[in-house]
Amino acid sequence: MTLPPLSPDAALFLDFDGCLVDIAPRPDAVRVTGALRDRLARLHDRQGGAVALISGRDVADLRGHLPDFPGVVAGSHGSELSLRAGHVQTLHHAEFDAAALHADLRALAAPHPALLVEEKPHGGALHYRAAPELEPEVRRIMQDLAARNPHLMLQPAKMALELRPAGVGKDSALAHLMTLEPFHGRLPVFAGDDTTDEPAMAEAQSRGGMAIKIGEGATAAAHRLPDPAALALWLDRSLT
Repeated sequence: MTLPPLSPDAALFLDFDGCLVDIAPRPDAVRVTGALRDRLARLHDRQGGAVALISGRDVADLRGHLPDFPGVVAGSHGSELSLRAGHVQTLHHAEFDAAALHADLRALAAPHPALLVEEKPHGGALHYRAAPELEPEVRRIMQDLAARNPHLMLQPAKMALELRPAGVGKDSALAHLMTLEPFHGRLPVFAGDDTTDEPAMAEAQSRGGMAIKIGEGATAAAHRLPDPAALALWLDRSLT
């Protein structure tokens, strides 16, 4: 299906990793270009402020990579919301000991130096991109931690497994933002690349909007682009 131009009346929701930036070997190694920063600023102006990032990364991480982004950031799969720089509110707080979870993750991953622990305010992730053969061990570790933390759920991601609060997701983040100005009353457009994005894609389409899958893999999205570069090109064409 041909991807139509982005309407200036749409509410635009964008994932970060694998969507706006290429997947990197480590989460802290992503490359954010000046062109991306400029593109987001121009989109924010064109859409009347109705541009939001919705990511599994926490808000502080996203704001750190994009300090000049003037729009809304929903982090930690919708557990955190930042309406502007310097503002963060918790939308959903799971009852668990984050410090204990992070300590357990580090201890269980320690025998495997190739594994990368990502500590988040509302959970944690274990990345095995550098050692795909360790996926069964990662799954065992994370399932064990999930059993010890009943308020968290196991979330598969690209070359990683994550524990995050149950009952939240990128779909609930999108739905919440659609109740707020300047998103309210617009048709949502969501672009993402991972299984964690699928519920938000379905949510956007259920509201009469549009979903765009970035990259390969099964999807509910009606539209697909091959990579972040193709998404950038589509967004730039919409800006002209």
